[in-house]
Amino acid sequence: MPVSPRYQPDPQYGRLGPEFADPVTAAEFPETILRYRNDRAAARVGLETLSDEEWTRHFGRFEPLPGNLGGPLALRYHGHQFRSYNPEIGDGRGFLFAQLREAGSGRLLDLGTKGSGQTPYSRFGDGRLTLKGGVREVLATAMLEALGVPTSKSFSLIETGEALQRNDEPSPTRAAVLTRLSHSHVRFGTFQRHAYFDRGDLIAQLVDYSAGLYYPSLDNAPDKAVAMFQAVVGRSATLVARWMAAGFVHGVLNTDNMNLTGESFDYGPYRFLPRNDPNFVAAYFDEVGLYSFGRQPEAVFWNLRQLAGALTLVTDADPLVEAINTFSASYRAALAAAMLRRLGLVARDPDADIDLVNAAFKALAEGGELLRWEPFFFDWFGGRESEARALAGPRAALYDGEAFQAFRAALAGYEMERPERLASPYFAQVEPEELLYDEIEAIWAAIAERDDWAPFATKLDRVEAARQGWGLMETDTA
Repeated sequence: MPVSPRYQPDPQYGRLGPEFADPVTAAEFPETILRYRNDRAAARVGLETLSDEEWTRHFGRFEPLPGNLGGPLALRYHGHQFRSYNPEIGDGRGFLFAQLREAGSGRLLDLGTKGSGQTPYSRFGDGRLTLKGGVREVLATAMLEALGVPTSKSFSLIETGEALQRNDEPSPTRAAVLTRLSHSHVRFGTFQRHAYFDRGDLIAQLVDYSAGLYYPSLDNAPDKAVAMFQAVVGRSATLVARWMAAGFVHGVLNTDNMNLTGESFDYGPYRFLPRNDPNFVAAYFDEVGLYSFGRQPEAVFWNLRQLAGALTLVTDADPLVEAINTFSASYRAALAAAMLRRLGLVARDPDADIDLVNAAFKALAEGGELLRWEPFFFDWFGGRESEARALAGPRAALYDGEAFQAFRAALAGYEMERPERLASPYFAQVEPEELLYDEIEAIWAAIAERDDWAPFATKLDRVEAARQGWGLMETDTA
């Protein structure tokens, strides 16, 4: 196998033992048709040199990578799903396939799957993924990365030649298997499972594993569980702040969908906001708006409380309470930083930054449906540096309202960070790149009706141009 010198296998999860995962076998698919491979992500782990045939063997047939896990592992976890505890979940249609080090940083990364077959946790599911679901996730991760959100990377999408029956889309529908590149598959629900069985010994083992691999600076902390939890609170506050600045609604913020490294993953019924609407809901089954756009910080805070509850089996509650009580302040600071990053501005002082952020949200609200979320950040990227461009653009009439006058006044004194970014061809466009529901449906319709993948490929090219234009690189989002 022609891996590059950057390929550094480092399978770690197996050393946790049988209480944490179950060996499983990947499904045997009738076909393996490569639909997407992420060579930029592959280069980070030394796998970009694989031919398409070799790629398909490893990410469609799941032949083990050299020196890596000998076979897939279905991970064990529980979780609160819409705040009801479910002890019967785990990796039901996915598994951990490999662990390897990132070139340059040395961080441990995971390759995990979705749609790779049944496991002991599949219950009544078929363990499969619809091709539409895979296409949607590839688009989501590309857009989120472009917008500076810490996210898993869609690594591979392979159509499998199966016909699936689903209640929420026309059936039979095509099937696929997705591989993701993530920083961690240790979820809040991983800790909850062992708390459910009153296994403080296993929680302590998981703390040592997670802190050592994902927070090595905590090696000498007097209470590693508390120190790790403090770090997770900070990372989670940053994550939800980046979602909010991106106008992103995850849709299913269950405790099994949050991990220890503050990285977004597992995109089912997600949406990007068409306009500023705190009540906007992504999942049709979220009838009470539990995970609506404006309630996402509350949802993340609630999930952190459940993680803290599990950790009380290995440490005192008081320092965990102190740590979780820092979430609100951390979130406010992270939201200000995220909004400034999206506007391309250099921070000044906390009070002025908060005032600017508040003015921005009021302006977005004033713009309403005519403004939309993404065009606001496109027009005003660089602040005063883009004022002439914004006032000459298609939304100029919206920018004379009272709230926008206040926003423009708040921009005074703010300098643009890396002003050379405005020279990007991206900002010569009239309209920004968006990823709204109707466009996703149109991309899928071309595939479903004519097997036409050109709109999908073109969209990914345009999102990549936006990523380069914004300049919110991976080093900013780690």
